[in-house]
Amino acid sequence: MQMNHEEAPVLDALAAYRKGDSLGFSPPGHKQARGAAPEVRAVLGDAVFLGDLLASGGLDDRRMKSRVLQRAENLMADAVHADFTFFSTCGSSLSVKAAMLSVAAHGEKILVGRDAHKSVISGLILSGVRPVWIEPQWDRERHLAHPPSAHDYEKAFAEHPDAKGALVTSPTPYGTSADLRAIADVCHERSRPLVVDEAWGAHLPFHPDLPTWAMDAGADVCVTSIHKMGSGLEQGSVFHLRGDLIDHDTLASRADLLGTTSPSVLLYAGIDGWRRQMMLDGHALMSHALSLAATVRQEIEDIDGMHVNDHADFCGTGAGSEFDPLPVIIDIRELGVSGYRAADWLREHHHVDTHLMDHRRISAQITHADDVETTERLLTALRDLARRAPSLPRGPEVAIPEPSELRMAQVRLPRDAYFAATEDIPVEEAVGRISAEMMTPYPPGIPAVLPGERLTEPVLRYLTSGLAAGMNLPDPADPELKTVRVCVEDGEG
Repeated sequence: MQMNHEEAPVLDALAAYRKGDSLGFSPPGHKQARGAAPEVRAVLGDAVFLGDLLASGGLDDRRMKSRVLQRAENLMADAVHADFTFFSTCGSSLSVKAAMLSVAAHGEKILVGRDAHKSVISGLILSGVRPVWIEPQWDRERHLAHPPSAHDYEKAFAEHPDAKGALVTSPTPYGTSADLRAIADVCHERSRPLVVDEAWGAHLPFHPDLPTWAMDAGADVCVTSIHKMGSGLEQGSVFHLRGDLIDHDTLASRADLLGTTSPSVLLYAGIDGWRRQMMLDGHALMSHALSLAATVRQEIEDIDGMHVNDHADFCGTGAGSEFDPLPVIIDIRELGVSGYRAADWLREHHHVDTHLMDHRRISAQITHADDVETTERLLTALRDLARRAPSLPRGPEVAIPEPSELRMAQVRLPRDAYFAATEDIPVEEAVGRISAEMMTPYPPGIPAVLPGERLTEPVLRYLTSGLAAGMNLPDPADPELKTVRVCVEDGEG
């Protein structure tokens, strides 16, 4: 049956609620903005409160008879070639956990790319699933990771035939995608499901010049953040299901187990409206964004001291399979300042916020919302940065380990180490001890240290030198890393 993508069930139901002059004696307590503080209303606007109502007994009746949310999810599934779609108001951090818990249970194995987001690690901690780590493909020259190869998943399944499935992150925050078709084939030859953490790929189904969409590549579950590259609100996420290797009801149950019982209708409305926007105008919007990004990339490349990483840099070596040009990754090593310092300077002096930053890069994320005015402001700021870079303080160097030094032995399951008896010790005494916490440079949120890994000097030196240079490390018990939380008793597991 052909669906009408001019509909937006959540938005339509919100409009009907307002038109019907409904009066609720139920949460939320602000009661359609009437109880909100005037100062709050002045900043947020009444539209936020008018769209904030119960999903059941507000947007829909108490038994959800109008199927408002289900109709919106069905339209989204049709839009992106999935069998089923689930909306989440807890971000992709929840969605990816629900997917993992639908594949493997406590003590069972799942193949996981070691470049996974910290939300994946949180899922392992909560569930007790046993990870089999798949190493990313390392770019030694640029000191960054690309997704693991299909061959690496093939090898891991051969060594762990009891693994229940696999998870891969694609695209990465740097814009490189895995060979999803090949990885899906590896999984499906064994009747094992593939979960793709495609948080950065909400836009991919809507233009042929973008990397292959996970559902089209054969993924069984795909998790997507609508707020990252789409027009949704923060925390708006969807996850899609195809095929029968993951049971629909199991996935729904896992999502219900982890999710909130008070979902935000505002987030539902943002997801629903974005789907309609992309189905009606997505190709034109993405064509404009791609054209704009190409111009911006060339303009930045012409700035002395800046290099924009492109397809040849990331995929020419055979590491990345496909490349998304919208995350504009700018290598500023020749300017002699770190990405941390550059990002802070741009915010302070031009009120321009970049997304990703590391020891030698910053990124400017171009979306369909950008235009000549926004990108010209970005270019002006970057040109000014290049002019002023020689006079900026250099700051300490970040001690980047070799790839062989970056990976530590996992001697306990993440869950076992996280919930073990712990002690906080000086970082200088932590080498050889088992970490009981994550240590995650953010963004992009890929942990350098996991609970259960035996700490080494190169990794600790990398993190402490990174902090001195401006790295953000929000999740350890001591964000300054003067102390480290470790397991009281060492043990194999």
